[in-house]
Amino acid sequence: MKTYDLIEAVVRAGSIRRAAEDSNLTASALNRRIQGFEEEFGCPIFERLPRGMRLNPAGELLMQHIRSQRSDLARVQAQVADLTGERRGHVSIACSQALIPYFLPRQIASYRAEHPGVTFSVHVRDRAQAERDLTTFESDLALVFEPVHMVDFEVLYELPQRVHAVFRNDSPLANKSEVRLRDCLRVKVVLPSASYGVRHLLDIGAARRRFALDPVLETESFELIRHYVIEEDAVGFQIPIGLSPERQHGVAHRPISEKDIPAGRLLLGQMRGRALPVAPAKFARQLEAQLEEGLEVEV
Repeated sequence: MKTYDLIEAVVRAGSIRRAAEDSNLTASALNRRIQGFEEEFGCPIFERLPRGMRLNPAGELLMQHIRSQRSDLARVQAQVADLTGERRGHVSIACSQALIPYFLPRQIASYRAEHPGVTFSVHVRDRAQAERDLTTFESDLALVFEPVHMVDFEVLYELPQRVHAVFRNDSPLANKSEVRLRDCLRVKVVLPSASYGVRHLLDIGAARRRFALDPVLETESFELIRHYVIEEDAVGFQIPIGLSPERQHGVAHRPISEKDIPAGRLLLGQMRGRALPVAPAKFARQLEAQLEEGLEVEV
């Protein structure tokens, strides 16, 4: 142990013997360390009393200095941690709507449990807007389904996601392990707007099969789609990372056959060539690990 720690141990214990026991030293060895320090320091720091030891005025000044130095060191260490983003920092994310209900809240809460000084902002963006957010530095990270241009998008992780049909849990479609697009289009359908990746894949699949997409409702809100299918016994479309029938009673979902619609890509990325601050970089690694593990994003 450092001599300053030993001096503090004697102050706490009030005697050489008890401090020696606490420090796993013999009393004689501890006494020699204290005496050696006093000789080097230039004067005694303890009063030797019949029932123990206590600091004299010089010792009080010394202990004040020791504690002040420790406090200053802790403050500097905290400031360094702040600079590296381990304690403080901000993470800005552009993401598809599918990440909002379940995946991102869990991930952000998990990160903040270890780094409570880090704050977040989340921007719901379509696949083109998310890429623009990266290039303008409005967002550090993007987690988006089927991005458009990919010029400045550096992919950190890619997760395949099949398009799922979403419907009431008493629908005949719930009896199938996967559904065909033609079966979905035989009933009323609710579609996301053209700017979203799910709609892009639906348009490709319908054109390939020469099916007409004739929605009773078209919307930018996937939350509205999930609720509306219950109201009118319709079929909507979503990717599984944004679905949790256990939390929305009355709703079921099944993947659409890849014979009709190929799986899309959920991409985690950043602006190409940008060195991220520590907090966004660490959060990106957490997201990569979770997406790779796939516990919440099974297809």
